[in-house]
Amino acid sequence: MDYRDAGVDVEAGRAFVDQIRNLVHSTFRKEVLGGLGGFGGCFQLPTGYKEPVLVSGTDGVGTKLKIAHILNRHDTVGIDLVAMCVNDVLTSGAEPLFFLDYVATGKLDKEQLTQVVAGIATGCKLAGAALLGGETAEMPGFYQVGEYDLAGFCVGIVEKVRMLDGSQVQIGDVAIGLASSGVHSNGLSLVRKIISDGGFAWTDTPELLNGESLGTAFLTPTQIYVKSVLDALRSDLSIHGMAHITGGGLPENLPRCLSPGQAIKMIPNSWTIPPLFHWLAAAGSVGAEAMYNTFNMGIGFVLLVPPHQAEQVISHFQSQDIPANVIGEVVPGAGELLGLW
Repeated sequence: MDYRDAGVDVEAGRAFVDQIRNLVHSTFRKEVLGGLGGFGGCFQLPTGYKEPVLVSGTDGVGTKLKIAHILNRHDTVGIDLVAMCVNDVLTSGAEPLFFLDYVATGKLDKEQLTQVVAGIATGCKLAGAALLGGETAEMPGFYQVGEYDLAGFCVGIVEKVRMLDGSQVQIGDVAIGLASSGVHSNGLSLVRKIISDGGFAWTDTPELLNGESLGTAFLTPTQIYVKSVLDALRSDLSIHGMAHITGGGLPENLPRCLSPGQAIKMIPNSWTIPPLFHWLAAAGSVGAEAMYNTFNMGIGFVLLVPPHQAEQVISHFQSQDIPANVIGEVVPGAGELLGLW
């Protein structure tokens, strides 16, 4: 016997690396040293920093991959993978520098996984990060044939004096919510249960979604906020704190950017909740508290800014086609959100 008899095709793995080489190279920044194929990726730190701080983040896509498998559409989940990492790193005020991915599969399907890596490369370019390397693991008997799992890792950089850590947030700051592109990559286990228990099909086109199929709606990739937020940070706009709204929704994530003794009083009906969330609530009989504790409800990222700069910040993001609204205010408290539902 040989390795191929055990279900691992080394030659196919080499061919896959050759197939994605141009995709990876298309993301490179000038700081990348060397090419694809070494045991480690090498990256020279950008110049101009006095006290550079490296900020790292890691994440996956979760059960959203199940929908990609069912629909045999693999070109968007790579964007989700990058977004979940770079948006986290961004909350410290850091610029993402490079990204690495880990792909595990039962049997390597070059065409399928090339779509995945193409999505990862797209996400990296949207974030300005180099796809520095990665690992593809063929694991027969561990994953079903045709299935794969994804994990990612990102490193960013920020000047120490400009790093956001909660200490800059002040009572009276306003919370500006940036619109999400959909459910992003959170709550998909509940989505799948609603679809299954309700007897729905991923090809269904509910009237509430204006003809868009459920599968297409839920595979919409996570919004990457990096370039628009970094533009704001580099301008004369003051941003005191930021939160990436992921698993746990606004109640869990927004307080993470506050200082002790602070809370956020939400403004009811201050943004329009997208129809997709209304459909989920109705189709699954999901109450308001459970919806807000599971989904982003249309807000994917939040910035805390001085009140006198709120309009400037909103205009900045709207000029880049990202809807933005004042959704709350920082008040004295114990790290909670007040008046959300």
